Amino acid sequence: MAIIISDDDVRKHLTMAECIEAMDVCFGDFAEGKAKTLPRLRYRVDAPNDSGREYFANVHIGAVPTYGMACVRAGSNMLVKGGAPGRKTMSSPDSTNWTVIILYDLNTAELVAFMHESHLSGVRVGATTGVAVDKIARDDVAELGLFGTGRQARANCEAICTARPSIKRVKVYSPTQANREAFPSQVQLDGVEIIPVDTSDEVVAGVDIVCSMTNSTSPTFDGNLLEDGQMVISVANSDVTLKRHEVDETTFTRASDVIINDWDSVVSNQQTELLDLIESGAVDRDRIYELGSLCTGEVTVKQTHDNIVYYKNNTGLGMQFAAAGAVVYNKMKNADTNRVVPPEWLAAEEYA
Repeated sequence: MAIIISDDDVRKHLTMAECIEAMDVCFGDFAEGKAKTLPRLRYRVDAPNDSGREYFANVHIGAVPTYGMACVRAGSNMLVKGGAPGRKTMSSPDSTNWTVIILYDLNTAELVAFMHESHLSGVRVGATTGVAVDKIARDDVAELGLFGTGRQARANCEAICTARPSIKRVKVYSPTQANREAFPSQVQLDGVEIIPVDTSDEVVAGVDIVCSMTNSTSPTFDGNLLEDGQMVISVANSDVTLKRHEVDETTFTRASDVIINDWDSVVSNQQTELLDLIESGAVDRDRIYELGSLCTGEVTVKQTHDNIVYYKNNTGLGMQFAAAGAVVYNKMKNADTNRVVPPEWLAAEEYA
């Protein structure tokens, strides 16, 4: 019998530390050829009855045998055409997110859960960043510079501080003053001081980790301002529907190593901000590594006081939802809930 898992259920049953562990497992499985995940599929279609908006689909598929779970994430959103310059603007008349995560048992092929996506989506991105920080960052990092104040920024801030409890100070910047001033009350971390700053330059200066988690389509900081010894993290990527460059070419070329989640997604999603630099010879393909190879120990990349390491959290993968979803489902599957879907509503006989 399939259960309905809400955003509130995810908040209750999935801690950031648990999600970081789940991402570590699934990326390790992926590197060893056990987990399966396909590059995300995105497309846009004009809204037939509204010339100012367009329909946006964002689909992820994947499976993680260690957790016995497969997943289809069916993303469904509306976008504003010609929104704020340099930004991808979501639009729903009533702020409803119709995206659903569907979980399947790998042992039986049974559909076991429908999940809300809103909260989990931010947590699994943040937790994947947490894995990268755990594998790469120095043990003595103390200060984080953060671009962005939205869902992804909040989740990544929590994940980075979870992976490195040594962090005691976060400088945060948003071009919207009200957003950056509200951020400290939205992310409360024990022993961590969160300070809004007035310029992007202030975010980068003197910090150990620079993290950009925005919906900007143009670079949020000047790579020339980066200092030796910094780890850089970003989330925005180009794809077949939108060209985005959250960091500049200088950041890529100054990095001693570049870590990505999935190379196939770089190619299939046409992430030209990296592909173009490889083609021109500005970035060496041999110094680009997948996160899973760090999880298995096949590759070691470390932030030192002398280098710049760049983690490009370059794509969402279906296996992330399968692994994190399994953690929540396993806590809820035997609990009493009236939010169930009878199997006869979902199962059908195969054709003879």
